[in-house]
Amino acid sequence: MSTKPFFPCAGARALHAPTRRDFIYGLGASLGSVAFSALMAEEAKQLSTNTQAHFPGAKAKNVIFLMMEGGPSHIDTFDPKPKLEKLHLQEFTREGQQKSAMESGKRYYVQSPFKFIKAGQSGADMADNWTHLARVADDLCFFRGCTVDSVNHPTAMYQMNCGNRFGGDPGLGAWVNYGLGTANRNLPGFVVLPEVSYPQGGAANWSNGYLPANFQGTPLRAKGSPILDLTPPAGVTQEQQRQNLNLMAKLNAAHAEQHPGHDELSARMNNYELAFRMQMQVPETLDLSKEDEKTKELYGIGKDSTDSFGRKCLLARKLIEKGVRFVQLYNGSWDSHDYIERAHGNLVRGVDQPIAALIADLKQLGLLDSTLIVWCGEFGRTPDNGVRGGTAYGRDHNPNAMTMWLAGGGCNAGHTIGATDELGMTAVEGKAHVRDFHVTLLRLLGLDDNKLTYYHAGRFKQLSQFGGTVIKKLIA
Repeated sequence: MSTKPFFPCAGARALHAPTRRDFIYGLGASLGSVAFSALMAEEAKQLSTNTQAHFPGAKAKNVIFLMMEGGPSHIDTFDPKPKLEKLHLQEFTREGQQKSAMESGKRYYVQSPFKFIKAGQSGADMADNWTHLARVADDLCFFRGCTVDSVNHPTAMYQMNCGNRFGGDPGLGAWVNYGLGTANRNLPGFVVLPEVSYPQGGAANWSNGYLPANFQGTPLRAKGSPILDLTPPAGVTQEQQRQNLNLMAKLNAAHAEQHPGHDELSARMNNYELAFRMQMQVPETLDLSKEDEKTKELYGIGKDSTDSFGRKCLLARKLIEKGVRFVQLYNGSWDSHDYIERAHGNLVRGVDQPIAALIADLKQLGLLDSTLIVWCGEFGRTPDNGVRGGTAYGRDHNPNAMTMWLAGGGCNAGHTIGATDELGMTAVEGKAHVRDFHVTLLRLLGLDDNKLTYYHAGRFKQLSQFGGTVIKKLIA
C-alpha cells in the first residue's frame, strides 16, 4: 500500500501539509480507498434516517444492472415491427416536419435483419439470435413504454444511471446503498464492472453526487488485479500487519486524547482494520479460477465471444452471494448506425449465454427472488437511417421508444408491458418516463422515492428529481 503523501495540486501543497484524511483519500484506486469508502458508508448510514426499507414486504434485496451502452435497437431485439418489411428502403420523412440541416441526403426505412420468435409459455417476442435467453423467457418482464429526454450518449447515460442528464447527481447504486445500507461490511456496497474503456460520461455514471463520497461505486479494473494493493507486499505476514495495526491504534488513541474535538478520528482510522479484513475475503470472492468447470462452461468462460461478459456475470453472482447490494455491469458498442446485422449480431452473441446463465444460476441457488436484474441501454433506435454502400443498414438514436427488461426481485415475470407504434418510433401504450422507471425500481427494493431524500443546496433531493409514478404493471 502506497505511503506517498497526497497533494491535490501544487497550490494545495503550499497552503497546508496533508491531513490524515488527505492521506487516506490519496491512496487512490486501491484497497485502502475501497475500505475507507465502505467504512464511511456504514457511518453515514448510522446517521441517516433512511436505514431500512419503507415497504418491508419487498422481495428485492440486491440489484444486478446490465447496462448496454450505446443504445440497443428494440426493433432488432425484443420489439418486432413487421410493417418495416413492407416499407424497407422506401424514403422516410417525418410528417409535418421539414428535414433539418443535420439530415443531409435521403433517409430510408430499414427492416430488421433478424427473424423473431415467440419464446417460452409467455410467448415473449425475441430476435431468434437470442438462443440462450429464450430458454429463460418466462422469467423476464419486458417493458416497451420507457422514454428519455436526450439523444446524446453522455447525457442519456447520466439520465438512465443518475436521473439527471446533466450529470453530478448520485448513481442508482449510491441511492440504493444510502437507503438500505450494506449487507457485508467487508465488501463495498456498490460495485461497478466496466470495460477497459469507461462508458461515455465516465465515472460520473456511478458517482456519489451530493451524497457523502462513501456511496460512490467502486469500479473493478477490467484487466490485471481488480483492486490495486489487494495482497500484502512480499514478505509481510498477517501477523506483522496485525502488529502494525495495533501500534497505529495506540498512536491514534494518544492523538485523540490531545484533540478531543476530533471525535471521528478513531472511526476514520478503522478503515485499516477493514482493509485487513478485506484482504481475507476479497481475493476469494474475485477469484474465478476455483469455480468448477461446469459453472464456467455455463457462463461461456473460455470461449472467445463470451469469456469477457461471462466473467462479469459470474463475478456479479458471487458478489451478490457475499452481500454486495448493487452490481452494475457494462457492455459497450451498441451504437449501430450502420452494419446493424453484424454489429448487433456480435454483441448479442457476446452477452446472450452469460446473461441466461446468470438468471438460471441465481434461480437454482434460490437468489433470483431477492435479486432484481435490469437490462437496458440509454435510449432506443429509429426505424430508419441513411443507406451507405447500398447494404450498410443501421439506425439512429431514439429517445421516444425503447425496450428494457427485468428479471427476479418481485417483477411481473412472463409479461410484456407497454407497446410502441407499428414502426417502433414512439411508445404509445404504457408510456412512462425514465423517472417513473427509477421510482419503480426503488419500490421493488422497498424504498419510497419521496422519502429517500438528501438535503443539499437548500432543499431535499431525490433520485427522480421531482417525483414520479410507480409503474404498477411491472410489479407482480
